[in-house]
Amino acid sequence: MSLENQINDMIKEAMRSKDKDRLNALRSIKSAILLAKTEKGASEILSEEMEIKILQKLHKQRKESYDQFVQNNRVELAEEELAQMKVIEEFLPKPMSMEELEVEVKKILLEVGATSPSDFGKVMGTATKKLAGRVDSKILSEKIKEMLQSIQ
Repeated sequence: MSLENQINDMIKEAMRSKDKDRLNALRSIKSAILLAKTEKGASEILSEEMEIKILQKLHKQRKESYDQFVQNNRVELAEEELAQMKVIEEFLPKPMSMEELEVEVKKILLEVGATSPSDFGKVMGTATKKLAGRVDSKILSEKIKEMLQSIQ
């Protein structure tokens, strides 16, 4: 079942149960999917990779809004954003632990043949493709830099 079909079914459930925050989050996901499908040059069916990118973008937007609301003491709005973030997280792949990340980065370093920090671009490009949706790019970047420094 495609993500879009899952979302449609869940929207119906949320409407029946009158779960406002869940309904808002699901509608925003559906809206983002529809926008992606109608973009110029887009195909009718979105790849799983594209769906994950959409979900990550929505999650990041909610997180930034949440941080802003907390900073400005807008607790009620922050709670709404947090509730929507949790709904979006249900559809994202399980994040990697730091141990798993280290193992994967080691594999990628060997695969690419990285020998110094100057190989960062090659490693980051490969790692971003392989680990898409499972680790934050900032954390990935820091781990790669750390491991490339230890090679020297």
